[in-house]
Amino acid sequence: MDLSHIITELGENRDQYFNAVAPPIWQASNFSFKDVDSFSNAFEDERNDYIYSRGINPTTDILRKKLAALEGSEDCLLFSSGAAAIFAGVLANVKAGDHIVSVRNPYSSAKKMFDSILPRFNVTVTYIDGKLLDNWKEATREHTVLFYLESPNSWTYELQPLQEIAQFARHSNIITFIDNTYCTPIYQNVMELGIDIAMQTATKYIGGHSDTLGGVLCGTNAMMKKIFDTEFMTIGSGLQPFNGWLLLRGLRTLPMRLERINQTTAQIIRF
Repeated sequence: MDLSHIITELGENRDQYFNAVAPPIWQASNFSFKDVDSFSNAFEDERNDYIYSRGINPTTDILRKKLAALEGSEDCLLFSSGAAAIFAGVLANVKAGDHIVSVRNPYSSAKKMFDSILPRFNVTVTYIDGKLLDNWKEATREHTVLFYLESPNSWTYELQPLQEIAQFARHSNIITFIDNTYCTPIYQNVMELGIDIAMQTATKYIGGHSDTLGGVLCGTNAMMKKIFDTEFMTIGSGLQPFNGWLLLRGLRTLPMRLERINQTTAQIIRF
């Protein structure tokens, strides 16, 4: 799908809101139904109907469709921050006794979860130098269920061989989770490389104006439903309509801003 179409057109049914170019903010907590049967049917999958904005909302739903299309994924969930997205995505896929392999020096909120929260529930984490596939293989145990990747790493910028790691993980029934904030799906499409869950801190490049927070998880319908039905709805850390509207605004200029960032980064490196 064309990048320009995704950013400026996809999900924007303008004939439903007076043909306004910018979508409105649906600042509503709940939504009405014509009858009880319709209301009951909506609860079969709350990702597909507007019931209560703790789940989905018309404003955030537009953003959700765009980001899923950019990532090349089947579905997307939006959170109040990147930290909330990391927490929900990881927590939904581990249980007591499980083991995680993570890149060394991950993002601070991820490391806090790995070091201080998950051990309380008997979930262990091994940190490795993620640049080599062999390091992932050597750290894998019988009860390893998740690989946590950041390529480039949040603090030290090392890259990981994502496709090789994803192939090994899939063969070993291990879920792969990556923080793709730095590259965004415009510069690194991790779904094409076989990664299961792609996360972005939308606060950074998607928003781009330092005036809102947001987090993104993308993956298969089955994986997003699993996270939605458990951690997403229970913790209640979904994105609010106004923040979603700000992120929609930021998304319009994402390609241009990334291009400028590339130019200035090259100048700094030369300097």
